[in-house]
Amino acid sequence: MRPEGPVIKLSSPATQEFWPVPVLFEDTHLLVLDKPARLLTSPDRYDPARPNLMRLLHEGIATSKPWAADRGLTYLSNAHRLDFETTGVLLLAKQRPALVTLANQFGSEVPRKVYVALVQGNPSQDQFTVDQPLAPDRFKPGVIRISRSGKKSVTDFTVRERFRGAALVEARPRTGRTHQIRVHLAEAGHPVLADRVYGGGQLRLSSLKRNYRLNRDDFERPLISTLALHAWQLELPHPETGEQIRFEAPWPKDFTVALKYLRRYAA
Repeated sequence: MRPEGPVIKLSSPATQEFWPVPVLFEDTHLLVLDKPARLLTSPDRYDPARPNLMRLLHEGIATSKPWAADRGLTYLSNAHRLDFETTGVLLLAKQRPALVTLANQFGSEVPRKVYVALVQGNPSQDQFTVDQPLAPDRFKPGVIRISRSGKKSVTDFTVRERFRGAALVEARPRTGRTHQIRVHLAEAGHPVLADRVYGGGQLRLSSLKRNYRLNRDDFERPLISTLALHAWQLELPHPETGEQIRFEAPWPKDFTVALKYLRRYAA
């Protein structure tokens, strides 16, 4: 269960979508949100009209939505990004000086980021590192690929639990490239479950539970329909005080449900 706490309610009249966004932490300098799945962090270069978190937040500030007016917000800027389907800790600055400090920290790889993922198959080692440079695919907009001419990209992985045909993996990226964890896991032969772009398959109860029966007219939904990747923890020095701070986002409900069934039927 998610802890009770403040929630910023965002909506897009154009697409009739609604997103409750839990607040994980807040002070005079920072706002830390638990980003929901299927919401861009910032505008999409290929489709600028798609709803995105930062635009919705800025519109709320401009129109004095209650959540913005109550906080006296006049400025918000994201210090980093999460993919469209990735959930979890997203750090925003409430003041320009804080953003500058945070940008320098992320640029020098100071923050410690920990993700959890449900992946296809079982890695041969409990701990492994993928050190492969990444670059945009010239022929597939929005897709990232391994490239010798790409930017240095390194991710450390630890297998937390193993199941029949799947594994729970912890990822600690040393660099912060677009789609880094997803591409590195696919390169290792273990794409993230439900990752349609990089070859991750669907997890269905019928593949786990013996003697599973489905009525003829029913359609079996996957246990987790969005990318099984969650930004779990973020640790870094506070931009004003320098004190080491850590933020943590509860694992999403569909992620924990999928994990429950894996533990029950595929341990």
